Amino acid sequence: MTPAQLQQLWADHLAGEFTTKDVEATLATMVEDATVNHMPVNTGGRGKAELRVFYRDVFIPSWPDDLVMSPTNRIIGDSQLVDELHLRFTHSKQMDWFLPGVPPTNKVVDIDLVVVVQFRGDKLACERIYWDQATVLRQVGLLT
Repeated sequence: MTPAQLQQLWADHLAGEFTTKDVEATLATMVEDATVNHMPVNTGGRGKAELRVFYRDVFIPSWPDDLVMSPTNRIIGDSQLVDELHLRFTHSKQMDWFLPGVPPTNKVVDIDLVVVVQFRGDKLACERIYWDQATVLRQVGLLT
């Protein structure tokens, strides 16, 4: 795929997750054995069956309504893309993929994260997402 095609597929994937909140549209951008791993807390899934449950029951419904996601940098290579993003939101919902077992604190979370996306053929094959969990824990009042 060309860099423009990689970017469009990634944009389609993100639209399914955050704009339309459409699990099937999100999964349509992915290979059958795709993996997603939020590295600091080891959440996500492997394969469309696991990812369907993850996106439907855990990830998509947990995002607070005040989420602001701002891109800061993007690098595109052969069959991969790396995004640096800044996120700001109020921890007003249970987010077990992000803060497992932590009820809403109603504190503001303001973090940078990195998403490494690998593609296979014309689909997304792997997402690895990184952020500083100690910063998150401090911001929500769980670490001094």
